[in-house]
Amino acid sequence: MRYIFLLAFIIAAAYSAKVKDLASVIGVRENQVIGYGLVVGLSGTGDGSSSKFTIQSIANMLQSVNVKLSPNDIKSKNVAAVMVTGRLPAFARQGDTIDISVSSIGDAKSLMGGTLLLTALKGVDGEIYALGQGALALGGSVGRGGNHPTAATIPSGGIIEREVAYDIATATNASLSLKNSSFDTAKKLQDAINARFGGSALAIDPRTLQVQKPENMSMVEFMAAVLELDVDYSAEQKVVIDERTGTVVSGVGVKVEPTIISHGGITLKIEPNTYAPAGDAPAPNVLDIGDNTSINAGNNTLNVGTDTTVANVARALNKLGASPKDIIAILENLKRAGAIHANLEVI
Repeated sequence: MRYIFLLAFIIAAAYSAKVKDLASVIGVRENQVIGYGLVVGLSGTGDGSSSKFTIQSIANMLQSVNVKLSPNDIKSKNVAAVMVTGRLPAFARQGDTIDISVSSIGDAKSLMGGTLLLTALKGVDGEIYALGQGALALGGSVGRGGNHPTAATIPSGGIIEREVAYDIATATNASLSLKNSSFDTAKKLQDAINARFGGSALAIDPRTLQVQKPENMSMVEFMAAVLELDVDYSAEQKVVIDERTGTVVSGVGVKVEPTIISHGGITLKIEPNTYAPAGDAPAPNVLDIGDNTSINAGNNTLNVGTDTTVANVARALNKLGASPKDIIAILENLKRAGAIHANLEVI
């Protein structure tokens, strides 16, 4: 497999973000709905006789409109059985519309030109929360329709029939859930909210905060103000490696401890530089590539300074001609050896 190497560096520093970008309100969330339905109007590209459930569904549907017919007598290929899915937004009301996705579960060749018949969309509790119906949209020839003719969407094709109860008007408190667990970020959110509203917030763990509404504000006003607050925080140091594409993403400040690694024809020696200081003639076969880093072409050795980071190690390895797989292997081994303290995530 041929890899295209992409190395991206994220500057590790203090960031500023709104509370709504760092946390969500517990209970204010989308809910998934799902249903089983039939798509009709296909031009001979529907399910064949091997999809017994489709034939039985057609017979059941016809019986509901007083047309009694044995499943054995149905030979139509203009119908396809599908699963219909959608997302119910928080605070959605009866009559609101949602987009729905339609996917074939039989042996249909294409859903192009089809129409979804009325389909009940249920939640995990088995209750019907929306009804879906309408003409399918498959997109252009280079989009989803061209590549996946058995999957389609119906924009605004679902109508909400049942609301998810959430009483916020009479609530006096709420809980915030951080998108990433962090003691430091939880404390900073607590301090920012308390500085603005005076003792309204309490961090109960590195992911959860409880906030209390002031008496002179409604809950909607309070939560709107809380979620718009700016908070300074420090992002977690992390190195992310995608082995499939050869992509490495790292913070510039992720340090690497002094160590030596030999990988193939490359020797990685993390130690103070041995080449001549600025203004003097460099040692033979030594190439200064900046960032207090040099390459000794004579013995294919990398020499880096004491404040070594993943950024300049990866950059130097790339200069040495190391392949993406080599660089990824070296970074993984540096982590195993304890030379990299930041979290390393391989995907």
